[in-house]
Amino acid sequence: MDFGLVLQTDPPASAVVGLMRRAERNGFRYGWTFDSAVLWQEPFVVYSQILEHTRKMHVGPMVTNPGTRTWEVTASTFATLNDMFGNRTVCGIGRGDSAMRVAGRKPNTLARLGEAIGVIRDLAEGREAVVDGQPVRIPWVRDGKLPVWMAAYGPKALALAGQKADGFILQLADLYLTEWMVKAVREAAAEAGRDPDDVTICVAAPAYVGDDLGHARDQCRWFGGMVGNHVADLVSRYGEHSDMVPEALTAYIKERQGYDYSHHGRAGNPSTDFVPDEIVDRFCLLGPPSAHIEKLRALRDLGVDQFAVYNMHDAKEATIDAYGAEIIPALDR
Repeated sequence: MDFGLVLQTDPPASAVVGLMRRAERNGFRYGWTFDSAVLWQEPFVVYSQILEHTRKMHVGPMVTNPGTRTWEVTASTFATLNDMFGNRTVCGIGRGDSAMRVAGRKPNTLARLGEAIGVIRDLAEGREAVVDGQPVRIPWVRDGKLPVWMAAYGPKALALAGQKADGFILQLADLYLTEWMVKAVREAAAEAGRDPDDVTICVAAPAYVGDDLGHARDQCRWFGGMVGNHVADLVSRYGEHSDMVPEALTAYIKERQGYDYSHHGRAGNPSTDFVPDEIVDRFCLLGPPSAHIEKLRALRDLGVDQFAVYNMHDAKEATIDAYGAEIIPALDR
C-alpha cells in the first residue's frame, strides 16, 4: 500500500514544503493539497517547491476541477512540472465543491468533468485534443505522463470514474462504503471494456494517532462536515431513501444546517456540530498505531492501493512521524 499526505496550502508555503519533506523521509510517496484559489494559496506554485525539495514524491491536487482554470492551462501546468521534475505529478479532479461555491459558481456537471478528464490527460501527454471546438496540441511536450484520478461518491460519478479515470479517490475510510464504491467503480470499468485492476484506488481521510479518542474526534469532526456537502448534493438528487445511494452514507446529515466555507477543512469548524462520534470513527482513522494498522489492512484487503492522510489537526508532525515509525512499515509486510 502506498501512502500520501494531504495538506492545505496555508501560508507560509515553506511550512507546507517542510511537512512534505518530512513525509517523504517517513515513507510517504504522494503529496496532495486542496485546490481552492480563494481559500488557500495557489497550489501549483507550491508544487514546484515540493518537487524541488523532494527526491521521488509525486504531487497533485485533491482535487482540482474543470471550471477554475481552462483545460489547456491545467494541462500545460502539469506538463511543465513534469518536464522540470520528471513525470512526478498526478491530477486529482472532481466536480468542484469549495473552489466553485466560494467563487459564487455551481459545481461542474459530470458531463463536463468526463470531457475534461480526457482532454487534460491528452494535452499533458502531448496528444491533440479539442478544447471549445478548437483542436489544440501542446507542441513542446515530450514523453509526458499524467494519471488522472477522479473523486466520486454518487452512482453516476462512480460509473464515470470507472469508465474514464486512471484512479478513483474516495474521501472517507468507512469499510462498508469503501467496499460498495470500489465495487461500483470496478464494475463500470469492466462494462466499459477496461481492466478493473488498472484503476488505482485511493482512500483519503483524516488520521490521528493517540490514545485520547475524544480529542482525536474533536480534531477530525470537520471531515464529516466536508463530506456532508457532497452527501447533501446526493440527497437532493436521489432523495433521502434511495436504492441508488447507501443510507450508511446519507443518514447522518439529517440535522445539517448549511455550511460555512470560511472554516472549510479545519479543526473546530462550527458547521459540523451535526456530525456524531460514530461517523467520525467510521470515516477516519483514530487511536493507537495498532488501530490504524488494523483498519488499513482491512482497506488493503478491499483493494485500496493508497491511503492519503488528511493532516488538518493539531498533531501534524506527530502523525507523520508515527506513520513513518510504526504504521507504514507494518503495511509493507
